[in-house]
Amino acid sequence: MKIAVVAANGKAGQLIVQEAIARGHEVTAVVRSANKTEAGNVLQKDLFDLTKEDLAGFDAVVSAFGVWSLDTFPQFTTSMEHLAGLLAGSDTRFLVVGGAGSLYVDPKMTTQLADTPDFPEEYKPLAQAMAKGLARLRSFSDTKWTFISPAADFVADGARTGAYILAGEVFTTNEAGQSSISYADYAIAMLDEIEKGSHIKERISVLGR
Repeated sequence: MKIAVVAANGKAGQLIVQEAIARGHEVTAVVRSANKTEAGNVLQKDLFDLTKEDLAGFDAVVSAFGVWSLDTFPQFTTSMEHLAGLLAGSDTRFLVVGGAGSLYVDPKMTTQLADTPDFPEEYKPLAQAMAKGLARLRSFSDTKWTFISPAADFVADGARTGAYILAGEVFTTNEAGQSSISYADYAIAMLDEIEKGSHIKERISVLGR
């Protein structure tokens, strides 16, 4: 498959590129600065300057774009708007590296994890920004999107175990009552979803076993 990874220089992006290459896919790293990934194909361009022509011909486009400060939080929504808009009406799948704070804690899906009393206060603005982005993404009826939330503990340097639990919109823990996944195992789940295409226009979540 032909796969583009936007914001490929980030920690998640690099591992998604690595996993895709290991599986034999043709990968293009979309980066703003010098390429740090293993990808042989590189498009050096700001995300917000990308055009329909830049993303034409790919089977899947992954957004690994991250936001880390109050002034950049709105860009989580605007980046998805831009990319989803470019891919609207095409057969190209659009997959987003999301967050756990917007997962629901009740089966009726009325309360999000970020709204619970024990959710860390310092992470609430980021979680709320990601929730807004997901809500906006859901409005793109003609884009083949999938939003993949990691576990609550998203471990950048965690081990690649090769195993994970696939869940849905509701916050889930493993048999030990834990919600954790390494970036490497998340990358496996991302590539599995790209290859299988099982959850188009859905938000799913993944966690370690």
